[in-house]
Amino acid sequence: MVARRPLGYSAAHIALHWIIAALVIFQLVMGDLNKPAYRAFERGTVPAETDVFSAYIHVYVGISILLLAFVRLFLRWRNGAPAAPAGERAFQRWAASAAHFLLYVAIFAMPVSGMVAWFGGIGDAGEIHELAKPVIIIVVALHAAGALWQHFIARTDVLRRMLKPVF
Repeated sequence: MVARRPLGYSAAHIALHWIIAALVIFQLVMGDLNKPAYRAFERGTVPAETDVFSAYIHVYVGISILLLAFVRLFLRWRNGAPAAPAGERAFQRWAASAAHFLLYVAIFAMPVSGMVAWFGGIGDAGEIHELAKPVIIIVVALHAAGALWQHFIARTDVLRRMLKPVF
């Protein structure tokens, strides 16, 4: 990781943030479309072609999220992340760190557990994948609420840092 903290995020980091966010929201909204095909495979029956198509969209978007998350994590490791706003309380820094950590865990665990369930046929992985859905919804909501709180209440540049790249 870099020795000093950058003042903001790069255009690549910002783009990856919003692309992954959009793909995660897509998966949360459309994710149940893969269930008919998955259940058919579990029963040993042939799913409808439309169900297979929907399921593979879910699978490929999940794999894309995983790959993009690796790139994003690499950029964060290589470039670092901006420091917390001046004067921020220790609890706020802890909450932000915890939310980011949980987001990364979910963004990696969900695709991995989904792939293990889908390609490996391991039902327990599918259960983990399903149980992680409400967790990621809560963590994403807290992350967004925190960013909005920083912007509108605390009046920091936290949200702007993820909107405008620093060159």
